This record gives sequence, C-alpha cells and structure tokens, in this order.
Amino acid sequence: MDKQEPAEAGNDAASLAAAPGAGAPGGVPAVNAEELRHVMGHFASGIVIVGGIDELGPVGLTCQSFFSLSLDPPLVAIAPSHTSTSWPRIAAQGAFAVSILSAQQQELSRSFSVSGIDKFEGVAWRTAHTGSPIIEGALAWVDCRIEKVHEAGDHYLVTARVLHAGHLDGQPLLYYRGQYVA
Repeated sequence: MDKQEPAEAGNDAASLAAAPGAGAPGGVPAVNAEELRHVMGHFASGIVIVGGIDELGPVGLTCQSFFSLSLDPPLVAIAPSHTSTSWPRIAAQGAFAVSILSAQQQELSRSFSVSGIDKFEGVAWRTAHTGSPIIEGALAWVDCRIEKVHEAGDHYLVTARVLHAGHLDGQPLLYYRGQYVA
C-alpha cells in the first residue's frame, strides 16, 4: 500500500476555497483590477479609433481592445466600455469603421479618449462605404457592420463583419505598460 503524503497546508482545494479573496471558480483567489491592469499592460497592443456617424455628425472613441476574429467569414471584434458616451451613438447606427493608428497619430489617440468634446474638430477624415468616418493618415482601416453585442463584465464584446478594408505603409502606434511606444 502506498503511503500518501499530506497536502501542504494552504495548497489543497479546501484551503484555497476558504482563503480570503477567494472568488474565482474552483476556489482560486480572484485577481483585483489593479493587479490585472498591471499584468495585462505587459501585452503590447495597437491603438485604433472606432468611428461612426449619426444625425449629430461623426463620433469616435479610442480603443485598445480590437482584434481579428475570423477570416471566413471576415470578422473583427472590439470591446468598448459600458461608460463610453460615444459607443451608444455608434452602436445605434449598426456600423463603424476602425482606423488603425500610425506611430505619428499619438495625439489623435489621446484626444479621442476624452469625453464630452467634438473629437472630430480639425481632424481630417473620409467616408467609408457604411458612411462611417475613416481617419486620414491611419495605417489601416476596416469598415464594418455590427453582428452581435455581448455583455462582458464592464465592457461590451462587439463582433462585426468586415465589408471593406485598406492599408498604407508605415509603423503602428503601440501601447505597452501604460505608455505609447514607437
């Protein structure tokens, strides 16, 4: 008969489930928002402006949570915050364009992250097939129709079908560990 070693105190499932801060499935301690932001900051991401248009004119927001989801069918996803005042205007139209910012467009990224201002004032843009604004000088762009919007914590997870796309040559604007990098 094999002799079993006792579990180390604090490392068995029952101890973890009873531990302060336990909250994730399986009794694993939950990570707090500050720690998660710090850890996820180690993943470099591009910066985009998600733009739409309604009866009030063009509207947009800076977004770091953007990715290609599928090639067949052509889908992308974005994750706007529940607190965004721009997202409801964009969503109501059922379409948006994503402008992937170039390394030279850091100031645009900053200005489109501010609430309560006319973000397109003085900004050069052109109209995509859906009517959505594409920022001039963007490294690349995709013109999309919204397919589904899911509740996802404090954000929405939006899947969209890409109808048209284009690109220029250049370097992307990147965000890493809480700051822009070239």
